[in-house]
Amino acid sequence: MRIIRYEDPSGKIHFASQQGGSHLRIEGNPFDGFRVTSDAAQICRVLAPVAPAMIWCIGQNYRRHADEVGMGVTEYPVVFAKGPNTVQDPSEPIRIPVSAKSTQVDYEGELVAVIGKKCKDVSRERALAGYTCGNDVSARDWQLKMGGSQWCRGKSFDTFAPIGPCLATPDSIGDPGELHIQTVVNGQTMQNANTRDMIHDVPALIAFLSQSTTLLPGTLIFTGTPSGVGMAQVPPLWIKDGDEVSVTIEGIGTLTNRVCGAPS
Repeated sequence: MRIIRYEDPSGKIHFASQQGGSHLRIEGNPFDGFRVTSDAAQICRVLAPVAPAMIWCIGQNYRRHADEVGMGVTEYPVVFAKGPNTVQDPSEPIRIPVSAKSTQVDYEGELVAVIGKKCKDVSRERALAGYTCGNDVSARDWQLKMGGSQWCRGKSFDTFAPIGPCLATPDSIGDPGELHIQTVVNGQTMQNANTRDMIHDVPALIAFLSQSTTLLPGTLIFTGTPSGVGMAQVPPLWIKDGDEVSVTIEGIGTLTNRVCGAPS
């Protein structure tokens, strides 16, 4: 099942199930139990499918991407975090930082795992609500030069984590380690890979992140990006005002956001 989160004409937020070209309103939510009704969803605006409690991210988790940035395969996952302020809805703009000026903003298409139940010390995938598409937008100058050797600053500006367009339940996508993933910038395919190139797969990441750590419902796990990022191009391809970035993942759909250089 593919589930969207949306705002109705009165401003209330609901979930709905995609049924072909239509959407049926859901009673409840993907984390506490739900029922698909026969009522058509009155959609005013499609929102990010999750309002996350926490966002964990994995760096350098595809073999070819690790190679292109000059890093080797790691024994343990490279972990960093993004703030909930970074979440952006499908079709809403990625905003280039103005006060914290950046001239090196990059795209990173990623498979995002969504935790469905409060859990700790879990094995494999039993805690999952599903998956969505994500874009781990990164200001490389802040990530690598001005962030005090920590990645979080360059990854945590407002709108730097678009997700969507839906939450795909685990049964709807099959093996998360066998999904085609593609990122297109202004009509040009820049990332074209398969999640089988991951170094640490989704079950391993959940087991690792939940060790002695409680993962709350709605927690997002950005599972890493494949090769083809902008910083690895010659010359580098930085996204800018007016650009359009689309992330497509097999079984989930396409997340598209334009880039805006004006302040929010």
